[in-house]
Amino acid sequence: MATKARAHSNKGPLIPEKYLDVPSQRLYFVSLGLLCQSIKILDFFWSLAAGDDNFATGRKWLLVDFAYCILLAQLRIPRLNYSKASVLLQISLLWFLDGVMFGGISVNAPVLFGTSLGFTSSFSDIPSTPEAFSIREILAPMSFGLISSSSSSRDAHLLGQHTVRMSPISTAHLNPQGLKFCLSPSNGFVLIPIVLNNTHIAGLKYSVTPLGYAEDLSRGKIDMYESTTKDLKTVEQNYREQLQVAVTGQTGRNADDYDEYDDDDDEDLDSRSAHSTLQKTQSLAHIMMSRPGVVRLVRAYDAANVDARLVVSEAVVVPCPHVEFVDDRGSAQQSIRCAGQDADLELNIKVHGVPPLSLRWLKTINGNREQFLVEGIEGEHKDDHAHKDDGSPTNHADHTGSSLALTGRVPDAQDVRIPLTISLEKPGTYLYALEEITDGVGNVIRVGSDVIPPETDSLTQTKTTRSFMVLRKPAVSFAHCSSDSPTSLLIGSEASLSIKAIEADKFDAPWEVYMKYQPPTGGEKQKDGKRFKPWNKTLKTEGDRQDLTVRASTPGDYKIVGIKGKYCTGTVLAPDSCRVVEKPLPSAEIEWKRIHECSGDTGVSASLILRGTPPFQVYYRMQRDSEPAREIAKTFTSSRAELTLQPERSGHYVFTFASISDANYRKVELKGPSIDQMIHPLASADFSESHGSGRSKRIISTCSGDTVDIGVDLRGTGPWNLELQIIGPQTVEVLQVTAIETSKKTIKVSIPKEVEQNGGTFEIALMSVEDASKCKRPISVPGIMVNVKRVVPTVQFYGKEQDRHVVVAENERASLPLRLTGEGPWRVKYRREGSDRVMTTTLHNPNDNLQVTGKGVYEIIGITDAQCPGAVLENASTYRVDWIPRPSAKLSSTTDATYEARNGSHILRPICEGVNDHVDLDLTGRPPFQIMYNIAQNSDSGGTEITGQPTFNSIQPRTRFQLHTSTPGRMYYEVKQIGDTAYPLAKSKDTIIPKSERLLFEQQVSVRPSARFRNHNRMVYCLNDALVPLDLASTDGYVVFEGTPPFTLVLAIKNLAASHVDRETIQVSTNTWRLDLPSYTFTSIGPHLISIETVTDSSSCEQAALDPLFRSIWVDVAETAAIIPFERREDICVGEVTQFQLEGIPPWTIAYQINSKSYNQEAKVSPFSLLQQQPGLFVVSSIAHQQKMCKAAVTDLRFKVHALPSAQVGHGKKILQDIHEGDQAEIIFTLIGEPPFTFTYQRSELTGKKGGIERVLETHTVSRVLTKEYSVFSALEGTWTVTSISDRYCRYPPAQPDMASEKQRN
Repeated sequence: MATKARAHSNKGPLIPEKYLDVPSQRLYFVSLGLLCQSIKILDFFWSLAAGDDNFATGRKWLLVDFAYCILLAQLRIPRLNYSKASVLLQISLLWFLDGVMFGGISVNAPVLFGTSLGFTSSFSDIPSTPEAFSIREILAPMSFGLISSSSSSRDAHLLGQHTVRMSPISTAHLNPQGLKFCLSPSNGFVLIPIVLNNTHIAGLKYSVTPLGYAEDLSRGKIDMYESTTKDLKTVEQNYREQLQVAVTGQTGRNADDYDEYDDDDDEDLDSRSAHSTLQKTQSLAHIMMSRPGVVRLVRAYDAANVDARLVVSEAVVVPCPHVEFVDDRGSAQQSIRCAGQDADLELNIKVHGVPPLSLRWLKTINGNREQFLVEGIEGEHKDDHAHKDDGSPTNHADHTGSSLALTGRVPDAQDVRIPLTISLEKPGTYLYALEEITDGVGNVIRVGSDVIPPETDSLTQTKTTRSFMVLRKPAVSFAHCSSDSPTSLLIGSEASLSIKAIEADKFDAPWEVYMKYQPPTGGEKQKDGKRFKPWNKTLKTEGDRQDLTVRASTPGDYKIVGIKGKYCTGTVLAPDSCRVVEKPLPSAEIEWKRIHECSGDTGVSASLILRGTPPFQVYYRMQRDSEPAREIAKTFTSSRAELTLQPERSGHYVFTFASISDANYRKVELKGPSIDQMIHPLASADFSESHGSGRSKRIISTCSGDTVDIGVDLRGTGPWNLELQIIGPQTVEVLQVTAIETSKKTIKVSIPKEVEQNGGTFEIALMSVEDASKCKRPISVPGIMVNVKRVVPTVQFYGKEQDRHVVVAENERASLPLRLTGEGPWRVKYRREGSDRVMTTTLHNPNDNLQVTGKGVYEIIGITDAQCPGAVLENASTYRVDWIPRPSAKLSSTTDATYEARNGSHILRPICEGVNDHVDLDLTGRPPFQIMYNIAQNSDSGGTEITGQPTFNSIQPRTRFQLHTSTPGRMYYEVKQIGDTAYPLAKSKDTIIPKSERLLFEQQVSVRPSARFRNHNRMVYCLNDALVPLDLASTDGYVVFEGTPPFTLVLAIKNLAASHVDRETIQVSTNTWRLDLPSYTFTSIGPHLISIETVTDSSSCEQAALDPLFRSIWVDVAETAAIIPFERREDICVGEVTQFQLEGIPPWTIAYQINSKSYNQEAKVSPFSLLQQQPGLFVVSSIAHQQKMCKAAVTDLRFKVHALPSAQVGHGKKILQDIHEGDQAEIIFTLIGEPPFTFTYQRSELTGKKGGIERVLETHTVSRVLTKEYSVFSALEGTWTVTSISDRYCRYPPAQPDMASEKQRN
């Protein structure tokens, strides 16, 4: 078998992969399945909303699901190829779903909640017997009506109905709403509606009269047409398609795709509206017309060839009216025009349709919209054109086809041409549009949507619109240039001339500007000798730009001659001429002069006359000896300037002017005179910058020695002779330094005697300098103030040696007092003993403090004040800093504890749960103390878990530490942090005691023994039972112990009826024990109370308080049960209630049999009622109480239950019969049960609304019917149904008992 299955799977898919690959096959087939299930869900909701019989829908889906699963198995698609068992399971599941959704399988909700089916309104709280079981009951719902059910529900007992209807009169009405029809070129046909009442049409006949038909003129003829059922179906299909197109057109229509015949769809919408307002007895048919004419209905008949009554009416079909612009001639063909050009134009309009016609058109000028209406449009009158109305188009629009029927004639369509004269005077946009055309019949055609004025860059020329644009004439002139304000032109470059168009229309772009050029008078020549020649040019703007730039490279007059746009010729405005003037190059006249001082040349000067446009920038080159030349620039703002050049170094200099720049030209070469000169600059001297700079007096200091070094910078030609003046407090001395060869010189100046010994200040000044040419010059520069110090700065720690000691908290900053001499600020160097690191601090106060943070001995090793290094006083150079010891804690020596060296913990003696205990701690430090400690306990995972981290305070060195004994188990205590006055916990919370130094102690807290019942459920025993477990699966009677086993338990058993107490002592070795006392027997009925008196365990701890709620448990001791019926009857019916009196203690369990099949029923109250739902022999066999205990047999309690009778109308089906006047209908009643029968039937009126209330017209009761079939004949209209039936034993529906008396008895 496995080989066959593998062979089957190896065959591959039924559809070869070359046609369709496997993933696509899976996708398509799964999609098909999802589509089917989606349609099934839609059918389900539709059936719920409609409320119809769902059996037909259910049978359909049974077949579809079966075919889908079988087809899937035959296709053999990989991964969708299942075994036969899986396919059968799929079919079963889908069929079960179909049964639930479409009524084949129903869920009996009342039975699920303990109530009976069919009598839930009266006996919802009464237990019932199970219903009869048969294969027929299972298959009947699944067959969806193919197999009937014998269910005892109301629908099965009173089935079927017979409805008799009288056939009404049928009518046919052509074009009932008097719609207007016209044939448009887009569709080519129209559909004329016919409303049918009470008629299933099989065919119709109609006539078509041509337009303009008259019998006396013998023009045309009347044609007859006949449509069959097939023709009508084809027309209906076209009608539905037209409706779909009309709906799509309404939702998707916009101004761009609007067509002049789109308004024809409004007639379809009117027809659809008429279809939606039809009554139930009415239906709609259509006649398709593709030619003009008058349509009249001649005959309409049904499948029985019975003619329907015709309502006199007709429908007029004409060509749709049409209008458009035609034959634009002459200047009317030009859409874009210029202002002032042919202001009046004539447009031609062609109109086609049935006269008289009316035309609605609009005119829009620059956004201002006006509408116009032209009425009474007709062609030439002919003799045969006899149809005239009152001459008003409005009347034609109001009259429908019924008014045309009164005239008898409808004229033919005509072509009419209408001239339209328009005026185009002002600039702007003009739009003329045709909006709406109405013919003489009343057909209105919109030939265009609401017209929006076009943009200036777009013009529309369609059959229904004409648009024109009138442009302004452009005007042009020069911008920022005229004959009075010329434009400058640089030599060798070009000037930009700007031309701007004014009042120009961008739609007229680009523009052509005509210019001419006239050279300057006098025949000026260019540098190359050629003369300037006049010229004429045409320039063009770029795109829609309204400005133009002309590049002028020659001086002269430029003139605008004219301007012309794309469509229009413009005018020239002032300034129309622009003069271009050439600017000359800048130049200079230069005169050199030598500067002679002190028997030597010290420099040169130049006088300059500058020509051009200021400001000027003159560039000159200066070269000394063989050094590279340097170019220097000098700026002047006027035309006359002076330039003085006096170099600071001696040498042979050459000065040359190179170029000049002004506001227009850059670096124009100058060919001016050069000058070379041997220059000897004047001698000068100044103090070096190392002594400071600026115009104020400089200050230096000296701490030792009898001389001071002064640096001097010399300029000029060496060697130099220098004179210095030394000004002391009392003396003035002149110092001469000769033959100085270098420009930088350091001079040693002796300190005056009166300052050298005791210190003080003196000044050094430069007096004069003499160079190599013996030219001596005085010097006027700020002098140098020399501050001479003879006192050395010192530093020492303040205080005696025994006082130079301070104690601070750990890591707290300590201030060490100092005493300083000298001039601040001071830089002090110090170090801590034992460390090589030298630290430096800057102090500003002679009584300042040295700030340190570490403990140890600090030593000063050096000092420097603002001017001089100093000395440290050796006998006061050190200072000691110590830290305050941190507080600590340890167990008192009187504490009873054992030290465990393995983990450093102190083990205290064990204690019982809830007993107060403490230890004494010895504390060192500065009270008051704060002690923070951890409390831990053994966790379930095997480790320890911190349960708290409290803090307590103590003001004494020895304090009492309270232990936690409220929770049993191993308790661990760890002192984590100690605070005192010096180290409060608030400031040192981050500084904790290292784990290796913490105080640890632990204690075992023993649990106090206790016992309790696991629950307080009442236990039930029968009389003379022993106190042993009856149900091993039950959790009742268990005792739970807490403590250290073994336990000793003392129980007290109290018999309330006898007021006697027995005590039992039990030894228990585990933590749970179940009540098991075989030696104790219940000797009397009634409640017994079992209580726990005492419990002890292996520890010496006192017993814990017992929980009063779980300390005791109740035991009920019961006698045997009994059942007694209220009535002694042998025959009862299905649906009746039998009542019994129960004796014993609830709940009871009643065992009974129906047709030899056993059942059990539980009762919680007495009396007990049971609803009979199954026919047959009912026998009560036994009764038990106290949770099915104390069972008693019953031998003489039995009933015979009879089935309820049934009645069917029309064999249980819904029969609908139509009869005509004079006929009779036979209504057949089928009776099921034991005769004789008595039944009641009724006739109710027909209601047109589904679900509406039917009024009962008559009711009859027939008695003593011995046969099982009964007939009634009637010629009346209505619906016959059976309301009740009785047979020999039972009645349906059964009589409802007095529930008040039932409840009273209960």
